[in-house]
Amino acid sequence: MTEKVRLVCPLGRKHAELWGGAALVVLGVVCVAAGATHWANLALGGLLVVGGLALSWHGSRFRPPVLEIDAQEFRYTRGRYVVRIPFSDIGSYYVLPGRTRSLGLCDATGRPRLFPSVEGRRAGRPYLPLTGLTSPAKVDAFMSSAGIPPRDRSITSG
Repeated sequence: MTEKVRLVCPLGRKHAELWGGAALVVLGVVCVAAGATHWANLALGGLLVVGGLALSWHGSRFRPPVLEIDAQEFRYTRGRYVVRIPFSDIGSYYVLPGRTRSLGLCDATGRPRLFPSVEGRRAGRPYLPLTGLTSPAKVDAFMSSAGIPPRDRSITSG
């Protein structure tokens, strides 16, 4: 593999806050324009505009998880949290289902790798959190394009 393969996980909350903030700003402008003669319409419109701008600003600060693989290493980035693993140390992977999907990596012997907690707690976690909108099929396609096989979790070999 010579080029870098990248997967950006979608964030539904980010899109919802950006669009919701824009809608509040528009509603505030309409409220001010419709009743500019009364102080209550001006106050309500001003509050809606300020609330919409604050919501849009908060939504723009979210950083989605990014998975990258190149010839030398696997990289997981979520804001300031960065995990770098040499590509040769990854044996297989698995995707944990749930409300917030997660990616687990195993070494060559099949044991799960432990990662420091994303939230800064002392406990380690055997997975890297993705987002709820991340499709397991996209993660499978991303990992297979990098040449990393899925972990066989079946009890029988057949």
